[in-house]
Amino acid sequence: MKIDGGCHCGAITYEAEIDPEKVGICHCTDCQTLSGSAFRINLVVPEDDFRLLSGEPKTYVKIGDSGAQRAQTFCPECGSPIYSTSVGDGPKFFNIRLGTARQRDELPPKFQYWFRSAQRWLTDLDSVPKFEKQ
Repeated sequence: MKIDGGCHCGAITYEAEIDPEKVGICHCTDCQTLSGSAFRINLVVPEDDFRLLSGEPKTYVKIGDSGAQRAQTFCPECGSPIYSTSVGDGPKFFNIRLGTARQRDELPPKFQYWFRSAQRWLTDLDSVPKFEKQ
């Protein structure tokens, strides 16, 4: 499936060819902190299937508990997270942030990982009042 998207201010745009079966929710504490939310939804894409069309993201390298380095990219103007990838040589995969894709409504998550770090209240959102607008 072909997707396109970009940051909130429009400085960074991209397109990618993705497999809709590789959309997942990450509950790790790094994703919670880096996203400012309870989880992050990623689209996993091989490097060859991702094309940056405009802008140059800023990169922050996060070192995980395992010692692995992950490049976290974001728009230097508006701060929107764009993707993460490994650091160094070798085949790369981009974890595109679902919220930046125009087709996000068509891409429901197919799996969840790092669920041991999931916020316990996530499974009980049906009881929380809902409003159409703020």
